[in-house]
Amino acid sequence: MSRATRALVHVQHLLGVGHLRRAITLARGLADAGVETIVASGGMPVPNLALRGIDFVQLPPVRAQDATFKTLVDERGDPVDDAWRARRRDALLALFQRLDPSILAIELFPFGRRLLRFELLPLLDAARARRDRPVVACSLRDILHPPAPERIEGIVETVARDIDLVLVHGDPALIPLDLSFSAIDRIRGKLRYTGYLVDPPGKADPGRAPEVIVSSGGGAVGEPLLRAALAARPVTRWRGRPWRFLVGHNLAEERFRALMAEAPAGVTIERARQDFTALLPQALCSVSQAGYNTAIEVLAARVPAVFVPFADAGEVEQTLRCKALAERGLCRFVTPEALSTASLAAAIDAAEPTPAGFAVDLDGARKSAKLLLLAVAEKAKLAAIPPLAREP
Repeated sequence: MSRATRALVHVQHLLGVGHLRRAITLARGLADAGVETIVASGGMPVPNLALRGIDFVQLPPVRAQDATFKTLVDERGDPVDDAWRARRRDALLALFQRLDPSILAIELFPFGRRLLRFELLPLLDAARARRDRPVVACSLRDILHPPAPERIEGIVETVARDIDLVLVHGDPALIPLDLSFSAIDRIRGKLRYTGYLVDPPGKADPGRAPEVIVSSGGGAVGEPLLRAALAARPVTRWRGRPWRFLVGHNLAEERFRALMAEAPAGVTIERARQDFTALLPQALCSVSQAGYNTAIEVLAARVPAVFVPFADAGEVEQTLRCKALAERGLCRFVTPEALSTASLAAAIDAAEPTPAGFAVDLDGARKSAKLLLLAVAEKAKLAAIPPLAREP
């Protein structure tokens, strides 16, 4: 198989699983376009991934110790050391050399994932050093954690030196990157909006009873939302209808079993399911955190939406998303500090379906692949131009 049809997608999820899901959706879009695609994942293993048509390589896994994202720990919970970082860097570089991809897509860096500079800077160096250099893209969600002012110069310099395309998986008509990155004009020439990178909306199942769906993403930080929803159910207008709680696999098994033991009649509590988007069209209301994947999937299903954004340790991404969506009448949201039985019940009762005139670009996987393949073709075209002959 020719080099021009091979892509390597690097992704690191540290707490939730949204980054991994987004990278896999990008990879499936490339695979659907005929590209041999490999995802290199550095996070903890996640069950039941939809890997249709793509190869998956698990790097030595690492996660954030907590929501501050200051310390990396391995699968045993031990902080990683320089020897571990060297092994992981060498494994990634060996994979890159073996695959010799024509497309290298790195999720979030240099706009985030500073803790991975030990491997991502050498990876970018290796890509730049190749005579037949790959197209290098940064894959971004719609909202960043706004970088500190002193870090912006380094981000812009890395983009200028090493990145061919900055693919923003969003719709500027809904949420422009300007909302969370102040130096947008300095990278605008490489910026491309792709539309949202999520699974397509599910189809309604007329045989399924309407229900309220409460979900917690990856589950690592979603227990307060789940417990608040359990408490709110008896005082909402939907108290007589079925409720389904979908609990991410990152919530410890003993905590999951404790929730199940507290479930009253009419409440189903189960682990997160692959068919989440197929459940949504029957939802009387969706209650969830406001991560990229969940928020857009809920909006695409056009059902009443209530979000409780994750905002620990200074995180602002989900809060910014909630505010932007609420300003357009697309959701209700309750801040974590205001979360209570009464506030959540009131938001659930007030939530309404997505307005009929609302539309959002959900074609991110196909458009991302098209943009990357166009960049590969352009690079090949430039490489084929013979050098100018020297004058005698």
